[in-house]
Amino acid sequence: MIQDRSVYEDAEIFAHNLYRQGQISERDYSTYRELYQVLSEFLPPPDLVVYLRASVETLQRRIQRRGRDYERQISPDYLSQLNDLYESWINHFNLCPVLTIPADAMDFVQHPGHLDLIVQKVQEKLTGKDEVIFAPEDIANGRNGH
Repeated sequence: MIQDRSVYEDAEIFAHNLYRQGQISERDYSTYRELYQVLSEFLPPPDLVVYLRASVETLQRRIQRRGRDYERQISPDYLSQLNDLYESWINHFNLCPVLTIPADAMDFVQHPGHLDLIVQKVQEKLTGKDEVIFAPEDIANGRNGH
């Protein structure tokens, strides 16, 4: 099964951001977190989390292109807050492997081949086929004992 959003993101990013903005009271947020903690103990972990990392500018362009009225009010500050929370969450998430995709240069709508590239990387990750690519300077530094 593939999900667009997970219960982890809802609690760690979206609810957390609403709480930080004062949109959720301390009591309600605490209750939500307690429920989330209990629920997450019983959920089987995902096989893989795919994190599409995109800049605020890219997110704004995509929102404009979709043309959804309810999304037009989303501020760059809000998107930046979400990005910060996503980065923090993904850096501490350890329930399963994470595949981080730099998505600024990707456009699945205009270029379906971009989705094919991601599907290939997901399949490789799920089957345990990873390719290590070292930067030339890393190889040179490793050879010199640094």
